[in-house]
Amino acid sequence: MNVLDPFEVAEIRVWPLELGHLDNTAQEEYLDRAEFTVFEKVVAESKLGAVLNEKPPRAAAVVALPEDYRRRIIPDDIFPHRKHPDIRIARRASTIASLARVISERKVSRGLRQTLLTQARRLERLAAERLKDFAKEDPEEAES
Repeated sequence: MNVLDPFEVAEIRVWPLELGHLDNTAQEEYLDRAEFTVFEKVVAESKLGAVLNEKPPRAAAVVALPEDYRRRIIPDDIFPHRKHPDIRIARRASTIASLARVISERKVSRGLRQTLLTQARRLERLAAERLKDFAKEDPEEAES
């Protein structure tokens, strides 16, 4: 659906769960609760108060999560290039255009439209941060 550009994924975060002692029904219930707990956690940690989920998980009672593990998945030699703000802005704009095209061609959910808005807010934030890098240019320099 073009919700997320995999190029933008810099790291992953996992919570290893022990489920072996539970029967199938209890495992499903626990996984639903864990998914909701993680969703609530990452939304709360998000700078925009949103994540790129087309369909949020069903509300459930939260559970205590185990320690999480976080690891960057982009090799050191290409990380500086991928992290460059201008590259990220260009790729984000392309992702938004692709997502908007999908939306225009299909009957889509409210969640997908919310995802488009979240991507647009992310682009705006990146562009505003990048503009700060050029805070006060000399007016004569800006015209040339």
